[in-house]
This record gives sequence, structure tokens and C-alpha cells, in this order.
Amino acid sequence: MANPLSRLTGSRRAGRDTVVLITGAARGIGAGLAERIAATGAKVALVGLEMDEMRAVAERIGPNAHAWEADVTDWAQLRAAVAGVVEHFGGIDTVIANAGIATTGFVRSVDPAAFEKVIEVDLLGVWRTFRVALPHVLERKGYLLAISSFAAIAHPPGMANYTAAKAGVEAFCNSLRAEVRHLGVRVGVAHPTWIRTDLVESADAHPVFGKLRAGMPGLFGKTYPLELALEQLQAGIERRARTIHVPRWVGAVKLIRSLLPPMIELGARLRVPAADRAALEDIAARGAREASVTGHGGRAATALEAVD
Repeated sequence: MANPLSRLTGSRRAGRDTVVLITGAARGIGAGLAERIAATGAKVALVGLEMDEMRAVAERIGPNAHAWEADVTDWAQLRAAVAGVVEHFGGIDTVIANAGIATTGFVRSVDPAAFEKVIEVDLLGVWRTFRVALPHVLERKGYLLAISSFAAIAHPPGMANYTAAKAGVEAFCNSLRAEVRHLGVRVGVAHPTWIRTDLVESADAHPVFGKLRAGMPGLFGKTYPLELALEQLQAGIERRARTIHVPRWVGAVKLIRSLLPPMIELGARLRVPAADRAALEDIAARGAREASVTGHGGRAATALEAVD
């Protein structure tokens, strides 16, 4: 019986012939999807930083997985990785642009280099990944999926760079979808909310912004288990979905997104002034870079020169 992931190719090839490239595959959503997808019989290419972590993921999966080290902001590294995937597995059917990092900080005081690195990884990294891999996906009439975020819809304070990048990813995918549909390629965008990953847990541990997030009301601040996200993302990938909302209520919130900015501003009035003062104190104590960067992926990606 053909594997469900054979639907990703636009053909009737068995799932074992399907090749799925996943960026940011060292941990969290990327690693979890790699394991789930490989379990269906597909071949998975893990691409990203933290090579030791990706090798460990590939070893857990077995012969259907292989890792390539590449920074998604580096054209040459991406080209080399994609060429390696094609040589090793024979082609690419599906690309999941999952690589993403986050910082914490207000615009007036956040470390500039850390702020800009988020936009470079989370937005330009998607464009560069898709551009380099697209010729191979076109050949197999495959599927491109970018991992955006609920932050593309709701824009809380302290996340200006992340929300801008993730909103940009959504807009980019909407435009690209119309460009390649006639060529047989499908484009999807996923909007997970707070998922229990290293990125979210490290943000929650931040002495200033962890408290700010903890004060988000109701569903807006709730954290969901990784397995829920993996289950819903895999289901969306199997049907080459246009949008994937994790959890599904995120799709309903999109219908009222024009109402969200004034609601968020109203809720921030009482909480942001104290957080702003605390952020300045944290920066004075630890330095702007240390106070801004969160998560293992963020630390791996933010080994860069300071920006004046």
C-alpha cells in the first residue's frame, strides 16, 4: 500500500521514494517531524546548524536520514547542502523551511545584531531555502511548507522582529503560491502558537520577558505539547495543505486579526512600563547580547559581529 507521504510528490510513487528536506532539524519541531516522516518510509534530509545534534537525530532514524550542516542565511552553504541532498537521495519532493530563532527585547534597547539576525534567519532564510531548492521541487511537482507562527497574526510587545519576520513569511508564501501553482508545486504556511520547545522554554526562563508572556490572557498565552504540533503538522504535510493552524483555533483568530492590535495595546498599558524598566536593568547587569538571545538555536545562529 502506498505511503500517505507519496501524496507530497504529485505522483503515485511509493513513500520510500519521497525525499523531504527539513531545515532547523537539530531539535524541536524540525527533529520531531524528521522522525515522524521517516517512520512512514520517506527519506529525510536534515539541514541546519548544530551538526552534532542533527547527527544524533539521523542516527535515531536510521538509513533513511542524513544530515548536512548549513546556515540558511548563507547562499553558498545552502547550495552545497541542497546539492548534497540531491546527490545522496536523488532529488527533493518536499521542503519544510523550519529554521527559526527568536530574541527577547524592546526595540529601543534590544541588541541590534541579535534583532536583525532573527529577521535574516526567520524570513530571508525561508526565501533562500526555497529559492535554492525550488528547481528540484519543480521537477517532482512537490510541496513547500514554511513554518510561520501565531506571531504573524498577533503581535505582542517585546517580539517586534519575530512578529515582522513571521508575518513576512506568511505574505511571502501567499505570493509564491500563486506563482508556482500552474507548475504543479503547492505552497503551505504553518501557524503554530506557543509549543513546548527549546525556543519557548528558554524565552519563558528569561527574567523579564518570561513574566511578560506569562501574563498573556487565555489561549494567547497557553503552551501546547510538542506532540500536538507534530501530529497536526504531519497531517497538513500529507495533504499538501495551504495553511496549517496549530492548534486549529488559530485559524479562527485569523478572521479577526484587524481587532488584535488595539486589544494587545490595551493589555500592554499596565505591564510594559515595568517590563521596560526591568529590561534596561537586565541589560545593564548582563549586557545587551546576553539579555537578548534565547535558545540553543539562537545562540548557534547569533555568533556574529556587533552592529553599531
